[in-house]
Amino acid sequence: MPEAANALPSGYTLHEYRIDAVLGAGGFGLTYLATDGNLNLKVAVKEYLPGDFASRGEDSTVQPRSEDTTESFQWGLRRFMDEAKTLASFRHPNIVRVMRFFEANQTGYMVMEFVEGKPLSEWIATRRPLPQGTLVSMVAPLLDGLEVIHKAGYLHRDIKPANIFMRDDGSPVLIDFGSARHLTGGNQELTAVVSPGYAPLEQYHAHGKQGPWSDIYAFGGVMYWMLTGNKPVEAAARVRQDVLPPAVKAGDAKVYTRDFLEVVDWALKPNEDERPQSIAEFKRRLAGGAAATLDRTVPVSAADAATVLARPAEAGGMSGLTGVVLDREQVKLVEGEIARHLGPIAAVVVRNAAKKALSISALAEAVAGEIPDEKARAAFIRKFVTGETSSKPVGDPTRRAPDLTVSQKFTADTLQKAEVALAQYIGAIAKVVVKRSAARARDEAELYLLIADEIKDPAERKAFIRKAVSVSGKR
Repeated sequence: MPEAANALPSGYTLHEYRIDAVLGAGGFGLTYLATDGNLNLKVAVKEYLPGDFASRGEDSTVQPRSEDTTESFQWGLRRFMDEAKTLASFRHPNIVRVMRFFEANQTGYMVMEFVEGKPLSEWIATRRPLPQGTLVSMVAPLLDGLEVIHKAGYLHRDIKPANIFMRDDGSPVLIDFGSARHLTGGNQELTAVVSPGYAPLEQYHAHGKQGPWSDIYAFGGVMYWMLTGNKPVEAAARVRQDVLPPAVKAGDAKVYTRDFLEVVDWALKPNEDERPQSIAEFKRRLAGGAAATLDRTVPVSAADAATVLARPAEAGGMSGLTGVVLDREQVKLVEGEIARHLGPIAAVVVRNAAKKALSISALAEAVAGEIPDEKARAAFIRKFVTGETSSKPVGDPTRRAPDLTVSQKFTADTLQKAEVALAQYIGAIAKVVVKRSAARARDEAELYLLIADEIKDPAERKAFIRKAVSVSGKR
């Protein structure tokens, strides 16, 4: 863990939170790893402490360095708390959750979900080159989350590989909203925030024309880095002469299609007016560029590519090249299980395999080879393939599909009780939320923590978690 001047010591308590270590330090504050004493849960706590014009006193309070900096400090504190309040209202699985915010020590604190996993840079190191389908399936949920932010009138303003984490379950999450700002008008003055290679030119000065297109530039920079392995040339160096090799030349033509690479180049246009102006516009073009290439052995339509990006609700069965209709619920169970090993790419892997599978068993057998760990792969095969009573060869279309309708982790009674408890707050949709969360949760306590995120009122959410975790702990 990094060390930082002015940091609170390990063991220091803020309400129910015990500081364990420093996770990071920036120009506007510190981020700590802490433990929620009530829930026995690891969290990240961000403290507003702008080093340029504030410092910590001997009594742990944060104070302006002088009378001249008092106004700046107080203005920043108000912004910090206002933004924490707004970020706490965001509900998306691929945006880091803000669970609580409060004032103490004459400054502000933001309590966030502690993301267990790996930074994108570490996760991707052994996986390059990422297949185009994998890359699309990863960026799609992040774009969904970014769209939620933009619709609320906010910009992230610091999208870069370091601010994307891959959870242990393989899902990506956008973190660090320390530079996020609300846009109240097109000409609003915004502080300069620059991460060389990812920040667009308009972020190099306070009066730049910043908007959704600014985050899209940074997102395009991340995609460029993911597919080439190289950070884009700094935006300021592209003004007089654009020396950035375009993605259509830098990307591997054996892995990525020209249409797809052109979409990345579009996001990285130096002139903000020439970029996509909204996430929706970018996603539409990205879906078109990804069409017919998610699996080079099986043609994929533009509609299929759009599904990866939009993921509309589907019903009924799933048919493929074989003409055999596979039960969608069973396909989803296979997808949910393999997602524990592959992450968001599971949807693409299963969808492509389903086009050629003659049965659920054949589908499971086909995707099992994607699981790198031998023990995990064997367990997956036992669960979905060899667990059947029939002795006919695997993949035989006449074999009876295994019963995949019963959860292997939770009893029907446990899930029903969770549904009833949550339904008091969100209504009939509770059944869907519980089912979805059960696929990710490792135990009952985590199940309740996941479903509680759907309760909008902070006080009700906290009361629900305390009661639910207490009940689950007695079983």
